[in-house]
Amino acid sequence: MKKFLSTALLFSVIYTVTGQDSLYKPGPDSQRKEGVPKGTVTKYNWESKLYGNFREYYIYVPAQYDSTKPAALMVFQDGYAYAREDGDFRVPVVFDNLIYKKEIPVIIGVFINPGHLSKDYPENRFRASNRSDEYDDMSDRYVKFLSEELLPYIKKQYNISDNPKMHAIGGLSSGGICAFTAAWQRPDYFQKVLSHVGSFTNIRGGHEYPDLIRKSTKKDIKVFLQDGSNDLNNNFGDWWLSNLQMESALKFRGYDYKFEKGTGSHSGKHGGAILPESLRWLWSDVMKK
Repeated sequence: MKKFLSTALLFSVIYTVTGQDSLYKPGPDSQRKEGVPKGTVTKYNWESKLYGNFREYYIYVPAQYDSTKPAALMVFQDGYAYAREDGDFRVPVVFDNLIYKKEIPVIIGVFINPGHLSKDYPENRFRASNRSDEYDDMSDRYVKFLSEELLPYIKKQYNISDNPKMHAIGGLSSGGICAFTAAWQRPDYFQKVLSHVGSFTNIRGGHEYPDLIRKSTKKDIKVFLQDGSNDLNNNFGDWWLSNLQMESALKFRGYDYKFEKGTGSHSGKHGGAILPESLRWLWSDVMKK
């Protein structure tokens, strides 16, 4: 157990490593623009019955949301990192700009932090006590938490499409493999995956995914991978090699995927810089006329 708890701290320890990250900067679609309607982001707390713990989460509602029309859904793990407007990803800003230009659908964004044993959350949310237990686990437990506990509650408040092609899930590091696991376990619920520096390594068996992909019947999942050649290489595995193995397996099995390769480290710099084009690609199938 101590081994797994220590891996929960892994991302927070190395997140500040720069590598080649200085090459990546947020582009125009990651900046606030005059005349673009601004969506709202509201913070909440949730007590999970499944996990017996607590977490913060945020809901983004775009200005264009119409309660008479089903909206798309996108869930982000390590929600705090994605919801911050001064962070690497700035998802609310990117959503505002791309929805305004009709390059992605009207999306309800749900940004979920990992669970913690109490409401006394650590200042660094990546240090939440249950992060590895939730994110690195390859079972259906986390997607069960989403699909049977938290999201049904949110869907009572907002008109969200039931079409799995209108449901995307993303995350970085352990949150990246978590997103893939959710779609792998429940492609009837999530059919779009966004993985930034995904931990497809042997923390809790994630290195087995390339083999599972090759040997399993193809699932209806669209996958965007991002990683850098200066990513981690330690006793849990080689992150860059693991993502290359994922790419090879997805290609072999004929998945609709894209792998954006860079030279960055284990951080959100590269993924944040390319987020607008990542989202355009991920949602391109439902935006076709």
